[in-house]
Amino acid sequence: MDKWNAGSLLELSGGYWQACVLHTGVRLGLFDAIESREATAEELSQELHCSLRGLEMLLDALVAMGLVKKKDKTFSNSGAASRFLVESSEDYVGYMILHHWHLMKGWAELVEAVKRGSPIRKGPRDEEERKHFLLGMHNTARGVAPKVADAVDLGTRQRLLDLGGGPGTYAIFFCLKNPHLRATVFDLPTTEPYTTQTIARYGLLDRIKFFGGDYLVQDLPGGHDVVWVSHIIHSLGPEEVLKLMKKAASILPPGGLMLIHDFFVEKDRAGPLFPVLFSLNMLINTEKGRSYTESEVMEMLYAIGANEAIRLPFQGPNHSGIISARF
Repeated sequence: MDKWNAGSLLELSGGYWQACVLHTGVRLGLFDAIESREATAEELSQELHCSLRGLEMLLDALVAMGLVKKKDKTFSNSGAASRFLVESSEDYVGYMILHHWHLMKGWAELVEAVKRGSPIRKGPRDEEERKHFLLGMHNTARGVAPKVADAVDLGTRQRLLDLGGGPGTYAIFFCLKNPHLRATVFDLPTTEPYTTQTIARYGLLDRIKFFGGDYLVQDLPGGHDVVWVSHIIHSLGPEEVLKLMKKAASILPPGGLMLIHDFFVEKDRAGPLFPVLFSLNMLINTEKGRSYTESEVMEMLYAIGANEAIRLPFQGPNHSGIISARF
């Protein structure tokens, strides 16, 4: 039976309403304001500098969504909100939610991006957006990185290069899993404060170093026997991916390992849903990026001299996978 009817199509069409309610609650710091307390709308409107009318409507919407609890005239967090939407929580995902809010501006212009075949984004991220992006990457990677570290055998490896590693989350969990391992996080210099802060939180500053640069322009630091390339190739066109792979392979010793972690689409490019949608996100935000098929990545790896390339059995959230190549 076809899942689509008038009702389901209209529900999908208006789905952004709930997303906007969530974004607004996080942006206002609403969930932090009612953590471990019950507060009235009047109290919160003064604390958050909002109109009483607007905040009452927002709070009631969050109650209907199950994120806020209402008792008489007071409001407090649900269990899920306390765990995921309060900044002091270890499981906080608010930075990624704020990153999604930044992305909405571009998605609202999808029709123009499809017509032009080029991105809507103009210019680099400002500092606030950069912070939300990098810490949002840590929000999401923190949940999957321990499983990745379990799935990848680095028992004989000594030094790992985390290429475009952002906050360094994967390097951190690889090092936690493999006490002998040392790592370098290579990313733009503007990333360093966030990377260093994250590494320090895990007590690994003595084993993980930061190297600032543009991996498409600069030479990569040598002395590594494994290169981890996580969620990088989807931001690049095929020629750029090949160039990046060649640079990464050039620093590996014989027997060196390259690991490609990304969202992979099926051969016909019509699924799974998230990687296909992510291709559109790359249309909006990058010049040439898109999601790739497993076979496309394999062909590139063999073209630059890989001796063996295999898809590991690991499957992460949103159909992320890992391709391992030996050189």
